[in-house]
Amino acid sequence: MPDISLYALLDAGTLGADRLPTFARLAAENGATILQYRDKTGTTRQMVERALAIREAIAGLQVPLLVNDRVDVALASNADGVHLGRDDLEPGEARRILGPGAIIGLTVKNEADAEVSAAAPVDYACIGGVFETLSKKNPDPPVGLEGLGTLRAKLRDARPDLPVGAIAGIDLARVPGVIAAGADGVAVISAIFKASDPAQATRALRAAVDAAKGSRAR
Repeated sequence: MPDISLYALLDAGTLGADRLPTFARLAAENGATILQYRDKTGTTRQMVERALAIREAIAGLQVPLLVNDRVDVALASNADGVHLGRDDLEPGEARRILGPGAIIGLTVKNEADAEVSAAAPVDYACIGGVFETLSKKNPDPPVGLEGLGTLRAKLRDARPDLPVGAIAGIDLARVPGVIAAGADGVAVISAIFKASDPAQATRALRAAVDAAKGSRAR
């Protein structure tokens, strides 16, 4: 199962496509355990080229790169996997196309999504949005810490070994509460890439996640 302790989202619309490789390297060098490339406006060709550039930037760092939504881009760029939403390709079909070694993640926004994730051939789930966020338009209301805990418990009952992350509006101060509610990791954009010192922000987030998980284990 993938380590989703610190899941860094490389959003082309937020960060600028030309800066993605630099940001990817910075995050991977400073504690991010998995990266996701998200691009809602790029053409297929642009997305493949950008994914390839990110892969080249993080070569040798042993941090997986996933592509948001687009199984075709993940396949063409030889990314490590894909993250799927409720309106994307069905996880079983994505598994058939990408193969048994690919990392496949799924968004969970409600109990119906949790049931799908529990039965699907996925390697992790990501619950959210937990809090409000400005990085993405989200028609669904935030689930909050209580909703996070409820959905996490449902997934744990069905698949105890499935890593579950949390996304949306998470900053350093919110990490302990999110991990205490049951998350195995946090997915962030602004908390790293909008910080005045992104490298230090990455290290601080990773340390906070590790400390919170350690406290939970005791």
